[in-house]
Amino acid sequence: MRWQFHILLLFGLWTGINQAYAQFGPPGGGPGGPGFGNQDDRRKKSDFTGVTEDTPKGNGKINGLLIDSLSGKPVEFATIALINQKTNKPIDGTTSDTKGAFLMSKLAPGDYRLQYSFIGYKNQNSKPFTIVKGSDINVGSVKLSPDIRTLGEVVVTGQAALIEEKVDRLVFNADKDLTAKGGDASDVLKRVPMLSVDLDGNVSLRGSQNIRVLINNKPSTIVASNVADALKQLPADMIKSVEVITSPSAKYDAEGAAGIINIITKKNTLHGLTLNLDAGVGLRASNLGLNGSYRQGKLGVSLGGFGRYMYNRASSTLDQTTLTGTQAQRTNQQATAFDQPLFGQYTLGFDYDLAKDQSLSASIRYGTRNFVQQQNQLTSTYLADSLLSMTNRDVNRKDLSNSVDMNLDYVRTFKPQQEWSISTQYSRTGLTNNFYADLLNSGGTLTARQQNLNNNTNQEFTIQTDYQTPIRKNQLLEFGGKAIMRKVDSDYRYLIGSSNSELNNDPTNPSGSLAYNQNIGAGYISYTYVTPSKYTFKVGTRYEYTSISANQSTESRTYTPLDIPNYGNLVPSINISKSLKGGTTLKAAYNRRIQRPGLQQLNPNPNAANPQMISVGNPNLSPELTDNFELSYSSTIQKTYLNAAVFGRLTNNAISQIRVPSDTLAGGIITTFQNIGIQRTYGANIFFNTSITSKWSVNGGLDGYYVYMQGQTPDANGKSITISNTGVSIGGRLMSQLQINNGWSAQLFSFWRGPMPQLQGTMGSFYMYSLGVRKDLANKRGSIGLAAENFVGNGVTMRTNLSTPLLTQVNTNHLYNSNVKLTFTYRIGKMTFEQQRKKGRSVNNDDVKGGEGGDGGNQQAAPAGGSTQSGGRPR
Repeated sequence: MRWQFHILLLFGLWTGINQAYAQFGPPGGGPGGPGFGNQDDRRKKSDFTGVTEDTPKGNGKINGLLIDSLSGKPVEFATIALINQKTNKPIDGTTSDTKGAFLMSKLAPGDYRLQYSFIGYKNQNSKPFTIVKGSDINVGSVKLSPDIRTLGEVVVTGQAALIEEKVDRLVFNADKDLTAKGGDASDVLKRVPMLSVDLDGNVSLRGSQNIRVLINNKPSTIVASNVADALKQLPADMIKSVEVITSPSAKYDAEGAAGIINIITKKNTLHGLTLNLDAGVGLRASNLGLNGSYRQGKLGVSLGGFGRYMYNRASSTLDQTTLTGTQAQRTNQQATAFDQPLFGQYTLGFDYDLAKDQSLSASIRYGTRNFVQQQNQLTSTYLADSLLSMTNRDVNRKDLSNSVDMNLDYVRTFKPQQEWSISTQYSRTGLTNNFYADLLNSGGTLTARQQNLNNNTNQEFTIQTDYQTPIRKNQLLEFGGKAIMRKVDSDYRYLIGSSNSELNNDPTNPSGSLAYNQNIGAGYISYTYVTPSKYTFKVGTRYEYTSISANQSTESRTYTPLDIPNYGNLVPSINISKSLKGGTTLKAAYNRRIQRPGLQQLNPNPNAANPQMISVGNPNLSPELTDNFELSYSSTIQKTYLNAAVFGRLTNNAISQIRVPSDTLAGGIITTFQNIGIQRTYGANIFFNTSITSKWSVNGGLDGYYVYMQGQTPDANGKSITISNTGVSIGGRLMSQLQINNGWSAQLFSFWRGPMPQLQGTMGSFYMYSLGVRKDLANKRGSIGLAAENFVGNGVTMRTNLSTPLLTQVNTNHLYNSNVKLTFTYRIGKMTFEQQRKKGRSVNNDDVKGGEGGDGGNQQAAPAGGSTQSGGRPR
């Protein structure tokens, strides 16, 4: 029941704020600010029921602080009324600010009592007290108790929104998703507005894969190496929400051309010892997770482990025509694959309150990946209509990795919203990407063997410090600095041999290595201002200087320095919001982003597991710069939340895939990366979330974009020519959730993405759908769920077309991803509430490619409070 209570409590607070907003307008002159109000914007006493302008005046004062009795947090915007004991009517009143504090002055002598009230809390009354001339009474901290009965009624009429909008981000509350249980983070991201996840698990935001993925505001070297594989290590059951930040402020690293995706995991806030079990079994994957925590006094410790084993098959066909001189050569390939990946993640963390205003937190996360794939490739090559050759390859691929992230964070709070923090992080990932291939002739006889050994490490150390302080009542200043020391090493070689000889170095694919060092120094300043006319301005700028030293060696181990220049970038950001009546918000934003190349794009190892589709990185890549523009509108119309936006993205020196014919293998294609030049993207998206009944909700949306790309590619004569491509891509999603009696619930989800333009062709469309049901166990101790995905037909097919002056290609991938899964969760342990802890800020590397306040009122509320003595402090 604990999670339901928190949702209901937040709903009650939000309802109260909305009522105060509707009656008196935003406290402090404007919403969307950093959580402070304009104390000069005082409300008239006639704003409160029974209070008139001829209220007796005096010089008495009374002040205090309202806090939640369970969480210890301030109770914002609660109504405080001064009640005359003789008439039993309010003669003065005010509301608490964002710190929970309140003040009433110019009070006449007399006998009074205080009343406090706010939606979601029990009304509370103080004992009578007396104000005499010159009284200055401090009531201290008054604890308000949540009204469990009232909150229980709220859950029938409304639920926490699946999609929420904040000043600079859109939040998807993933813990309400039924069908993603038993899956991984990529299953959750498929349901998030503005995001697309393809069949390989690659994530794009508004059509761009140039994004930064964070976990609890923290980076990870495994994410920098391969986003798709990293997401498979994070269980869906541990994800609380996903934040999509399309216009990051100057406080964030400048990386991520399209924006930032921040995955927030569930945090155990229970007091005592608890243990959670999550298990699932399905046709394509099974998972097991155990998470425990111990919290007592100032110390909290958590320990968790998760494992997932997958088993799935896929097939593909490749039809390709390559221009060789004056002749066209055709290649056809039929391939099948069986995947057996095993993922694991283990976490250990603690937090400790050093003092009332100081806290220390630390964590260590270890992730492992064992991705094994068996492939069979039958390739036929034709000249005119004559068969030139036929090759059969049996390939065993092994993508192995282990990663560790260690954080140590300290925060010091001087007063509300004034704090200083220092954070450190060390991350290291070891990657092994090998394959072993048997080459057979058309009769099935082994003719040769090939092996590729590729070992990589990616490590970085980060230290950062941040400081923020309010200026007056409606301004906030933030500034800080950061240093990142990053080192990437790659060592690779190819071995080849006959059917009965030892494997030796392959002369056509020489061995080599890459040592890549990157150091980044950054500083930022950000300023937020809330105007009396309900505008919020958040402006800032960030400067980042990047120095790079790199050396590449050949088989002879002769290191050659790469001429990669250092660079500095100034990246400004502007966010403006305007709140209108009826809960409507308009926002405009501009920011500049940097996209540095990731490990996969830099690694010079030629990955020829499939010689018809070789991939190789480019260590000479430069970063790309993107200017982002966005206008958005959001409003709540009765029971429907609506969000619409238009955006533009202008990128120079864009990093993109380039495909050229292989010089050594007939029909082979090499895919590499280059700074192609120009990319212009313009688009729009609209999303809605509506409650048809108190138990039935529907949400969904449409998004689309137009893109223009221009770059360089070789022609038939080997000269570089300029090519361009344009296109439109449209996608949509629809989700429906139904709460049924006796703890039963159901959910339907569907998603579709149309063809996506690329510089040299078009990536095919794809879709998915799922249906799930869940039954809660007694006392909400756990649940049993059953979900089916793509259960009609035999999986999903995606067709990609490629066209250049030298080749045309049609690649069809078929993923047999029909799935049925059974999930089970159970929770044991002592479950009592504890007060909220102040957590240390954490390192937030997002640089690699891969509230309101002030006086107001609620005249519908009936107040309450503590006791007092004549002229003294109420208790």
